[in-house]
Amino acid sequence: MKLSRFRSLQGCLSLVFTAGIVFAPALRADIAIIAHPSNNNSLSAKDVERLFTGKTKSFADGTKAEPLNLVSSQGNREAFDQQYLGRSTTQVSAFWSQQIFTGKGMPPKEVGSDAEMLKEISSNPNAIGYVDRAAVDGSVKVMTIN
Repeated sequence: MKLSRFRSLQGCLSLVFTAGIVFAPALRADIAIIAHPSNNNSLSAKDVERLFTGKTKSFADGTKAEPLNLVSSQGNREAFDQQYLGRSTTQVSAFWSQQIFTGKGMPPKEVGSDAEMLKEISSNPNAIGYVDRAAVDGSVKVMTIN
């Protein structure tokens, strides 16, 4: 009887491990931070976090920054929030609810897709956003994150 419990446990662990492999790539999406091609600023991961949480409103050169988010239902949004903000999308939404309630800020404008993000960024020299690296085209600049 003990051997059958061990095999059941082993089977469960195998299932959990397999599920982790299947779903892990979705959380490790290759996110590219993008900006208008004329943007010559350099950014650190901390700069990205500060821009997307409203703690700073401008790039290093003093120009106004307009961060854009994907809608929360987009998988790349969850990957971005985890990688650059260190929070789940649910936690980021709660953060912005508190900021709005206390009058301390408004969340970045949201767009519905990578294609819409590319369009918005390419037409606004102050915009900054993110997409799956595979979606990047020549209309935007991929920012190097130091």
